[in-house]
Amino acid sequence: MLSGADLGSLIDFRRRLHRLPELAGTEAKTASAVVEFLDGSAPDSIVTGLGGHGVAVTYGAHPGPTLLLRAELDALPIIEVTNVSYRSENSGIGHHCGHDGHMAILAGVGLMFGRRRPKRGRVVLMFQPAEENALGAAAVLADPAFESMRPDMALALHNLSSQPLGRVVLDEGVVNCASRGLRIILDGQTAHASAPEDGISPTASVAALLDSLPALGFGGVPGPGYRLVTVTHAVLGEEAFGVAPGHAEVWVTLRTMSDDGMDALRVDAERVTRSVAERDGLTASFEEHDVFRHCENDPDAVALLRRAFDKDGIAHTTGVVERGSEDFGLFRAVAPSAMFFLGSDRGQGSPQLHNPDFDFPDELIDIGVRTLTSAATEFFR
Repeated sequence: MLSGADLGSLIDFRRRLHRLPELAGTEAKTASAVVEFLDGSAPDSIVTGLGGHGVAVTYGAHPGPTLLLRAELDALPIIEVTNVSYRSENSGIGHHCGHDGHMAILAGVGLMFGRRRPKRGRVVLMFQPAEENALGAAAVLADPAFESMRPDMALALHNLSSQPLGRVVLDEGVVNCASRGLRIILDGQTAHASAPEDGISPTASVAALLDSLPALGFGGVPGPGYRLVTVTHAVLGEEAFGVAPGHAEVWVTLRTMSDDGMDALRVDAERVTRSVAERDGLTASFEEHDVFRHCENDPDAVALLRRAFDKDGIAHTTGVVERGSEDFGLFRAVAPSAMFFLGSDRGQGSPQLHNPDFDFPDELIDIGVRTLTSAATEFFR
């Protein structure tokens, strides 16, 4: 397993990534850092520019099955408020989902396989771009270069701040919710602020939608029928005191347990919006963004992970469906796939994912490398 020197280099690598975060689609320097770190492990091949800035690092060149292990390159548009010495140097951008830690874990797996390659087949370490906007996995799968590394199984992990530090959580079925951003655009007619009756204002419609759209959700613990509508942004009119507004936008995130449930929620959200807009004499239009399909674990992939963890004495539990979304679910279209979770809650009010003070716990790197290496060993066994 990892030596003390290995772990130290991986912690340094993770903190280097943390200092220089990049948003989805702009991860050129992050990708270069990955290539630089793993080049010394003498992989059999490194492919760059995959689906954007994606990097695929392969170990093993003998005939046999292919295992894909995936981590994410991108960070979030969040201002960091931690006091760590390695805090973000890129203003307004931070690794507050733990992707820096996921990359360090996958790099650790690369160190392991650089020293002892599979006797047959190959392991592909996929550092995927643009997870946070749901474009990366689709771009990787559509890239012609991906066909040469098409896997027989795909696995991934994600830290989970709702679970105690180091706890391994593994389930069959849906483990990440479907979600999508719905941008609602309302258009009426501006007027002079002294005569608002001469225009068609979206003010009343916005006020109504801020209540009626969240009311479409049921909330609670994800399960059959689960749905949640979260208002994330709203804007009304111009920044002027002399103009009564004629334009507004309301942005909401729709979230459901399954893709089928998402289709129904989208219909309901548009129906409610059109009804309110028609009442107030407005036109309503819609745009979709950040479309995530639900992430569903394949039973065979889960069975392999359970065998691997049991053989290596890695305790694991079940019973968690993550309300957040992940584009890793798209990989199930090309191979049996599964994602498991590593608890990252240190207790005592530990920050949650996407909080401005979240910082991936370095203590998880060792257990993360151990879980993925065990899974790979079982796969090639």
